[in-house]
Amino acid sequence: MLSNYRKVYCISFFLLALTLGAHAQKGKGKSAFSARLMNIESTAKEPFRYNLSLSNGSGHTELYGLRADVPEGWTVAFRAEGTQVAGLRLDSGRTQDISLEITAAPLVKPGKYNIPVMAMSQADTLHADVEAVVKGSYSVELTTPTGRLSDDITEGRSRKLQLTVKNTGTLSLEALELSAQAPASWSAVFEPSKIDRLDAGKEQQVTATLSVPDKTIAGDYVSNFTVRNNNVNSNAAFRMTVKTSMLAGWIGTLVILLSLGIVYYLIRKYGRR
Repeated sequence: MLSNYRKVYCISFFLLALTLGAHAQKGKGKSAFSARLMNIESTAKEPFRYNLSLSNGSGHTELYGLRADVPEGWTVAFRAEGTQVAGLRLDSGRTQDISLEITAAPLVKPGKYNIPVMAMSQADTLHADVEAVVKGSYSVELTTPTGRLSDDITEGRSRKLQLTVKNTGTLSLEALELSAQAPASWSAVFEPSKIDRLDAGKEQQVTATLSVPDKTIAGDYVSNFTVRNNNVNSNAAFRMTVKTSMLAGWIGTLVILLSLGIVYYLIRKYGRR
């Protein structure tokens, strides 16, 4: 009889041990850090956005620090529940969705970049490495060395303007041509008028000679300069203030004085009759 009690006790103890072990395993699982889409392709001008998932299976609350090792010049932002964070507190058995936004450096070269992403606690370091595939982009800017887009000119004369063509993309630009849309009877000549090749991040100085015809009325005039090829184009509106020449001013003054003299003579000669 006593032997039967011992058997029942042993079986009960064994079942209790299994139950406690099952609960312990449920409370202490495996922590995990993963990305839903680990490989994203974009241009350097657009950010790379990843959705991450962090699970705490340690059996107790953990403080996790978030980190992404990116190339120099790149920027990183982690967000949880819409708020930018550098770390977070996560209870045992909980899972937290985290968004990661990575912005490449402006002049980064096209290619695939492996980025280690980590969630670090005192007990463990979890990894969720991602890949950013940078596509090449075409971009060009037309401006001046000083950024100033205005000048003055005397009617009947020419003015040399210094322009700067910048390759602001990540791919080389070829066969760039310059043109101008100027007021009627004006002319614009570029030197050089064509750029065979302009590498990414480089710039080329161009001289534009703008000629204004005689007897142009004084005032402000706008000339639109353009640089383009089959992939890109950029415009710069240049405002020119036309001034009357000194010679034309003196001639006008002499004409007025001569007209007044003739009127005075006619009055003196025929006014007494």
